[in-house]
This record gives sequence, structure tokens and C-alpha cells, in this order.
Amino acid sequence: MITTRFLPSAALIAAAAVAACAPVAPPPPVAAPLPVAPIAPLPADGIAGLEERQPDLCGAKTYVPSLGQPGSVIPSLGIAKEYRVVEYRGIEPQEYNPQRIVFRLDASGNIYNIDCG
Repeated sequence: MITTRFLPSAALIAAAAVAACAPVAPPPPVAAPLPVAPIAPLPADGIAGLEERQPDLCGAKTYVPSLGQPGSVIPSLGIAKEYRVVEYRGIEPQEYNPQRIVFRLDASGNIYNIDCG
């Protein structure tokens, strides 16, 4: 004896089984994308903090002989202009000053790079 309360769910299962066997229509063709012209970057006039990096305006090449020496020698180099010492994995502010000398130290505390910034 079949009760009527199971008939709707049995009918749904039978309909789902028949629908699963039906062929699936292929997807509609996709149109090719239209060519897009590259957008030229806008000039950065008026934005504070952006400056073009210029080669050795601070005179960093003068201090190349101190490469590989401990960072403790930097105060004894007699630097008369602004300079910054960046410790290994230290935080370096991003304002750029082409006249400032930047000494970067490695994990041992030795000078491994000297440049302007």
C-alpha cells in the first residue's frame, strides 16, 4: 500500500532523474573583447612628496670607501650635510630628499649601501 504523502517526493525524484539525462544546450558564443587603447598616465603635478630621483646629488660616492665598515664609523666621517642611517630591517620614512645621504646597514651592523634619499 502506497500512501499519498510520499507521492510528491517520489514524483520529484523521478523528474530530477529524467532531467539529469536530458542533453544540455551548449553555452552561447562569447563575443571577442573590443580592443582597448592604453591610457596614458596623468602627470603628478601638485602631489606633495613625489619627486624624481636624481643621481648622486648628495655626494654619496664620496663615502664609498666606508662600505663594509661598521655603522659606528658614520659619525666620524665628518659629514656636514643631512644624513640618515637605516638599521637592518629598520623602518625608513618615504619622504625623498635628494640632498640627504642614506647609509643602510646589514644584519651585522656594517654599511652595505650608500645613496641619496
